[in-house]
Amino acid sequence: MSKRTKSLLAVVVAAVVLIVGGPWVYINLIKEDAPDELSLDATTATQPADTNQTSADSGDVSGTWTIAQDSVVGYRVKEVLFGQDTEGVGRTSQVTGSLTIADNAVSAAEFTVDMASIESDSGKRDSQFRGRIMDTVTYPTATFTLTSPITLPDAATSGTEFAIDATGDLSLRGVTKSVTFPLEAQLTNGAVRVAGKINVVFADWSIPNPGFGGITTEDNGDLEFLLSFSR
Repeated sequence: MSKRTKSLLAVVVAAVVLIVGGPWVYINLIKEDAPDELSLDATTATQPADTNQTSADSGDVSGTWTIAQDSVVGYRVKEVLFGQDTEGVGRTSQVTGSLTIADNAVSAAEFTVDMASIESDSGKRDSQFRGRIMDTVTYPTATFTLTSPITLPDAATSGTEFAIDATGDLSLRGVTKSVTFPLEAQLTNGAVRVAGKINVVFADWSIPNPGFGGITTEDNGDLEFLLSFSR
């Protein structure tokens, strides 16, 4: 093998090592692990209950409940960075909304998310998210509105966690579609806490595939939320 060929081969090998090994080093040794999925167990302490208000534990849960400041909404997308599996996760606490309980059922509920406030661990990812992917200038918010009442189980006011399905209209990037998804919920310590996720197929909401550069993604991701409501 000539000296020139050996040199060329060395360059090729070095390039392969950088392309494959670089992302591995970044993902496994430098990049922080993606945060766990949002759930009732993963929540921080809820907003303290007003001692002048009736606790949810007392059984009187009727009325309107407003989203508290510790609520979180975000996305989770599986990514492949030059052959290495990872996850992109972005979150925000800029969430507003309310729910209404009457006759032992959630008769109305809605929440709105400030999409431009969602942040991940990567400024480049955030720039793509706010620009070509979600176009937050044109579509600054995402919303969910409950369209079918949710009947609460008999033990809901005991403070026990329970699972239930919800159906409503989800609006993303100017497209609104009906979705049904499972929730875990708990009424305790003067708060209503709700956690869940909605799988979003990007094409169904006219969302461009998030992949760019050396990053590819699946054709779908999860909208995650952990909401705390107080009165």
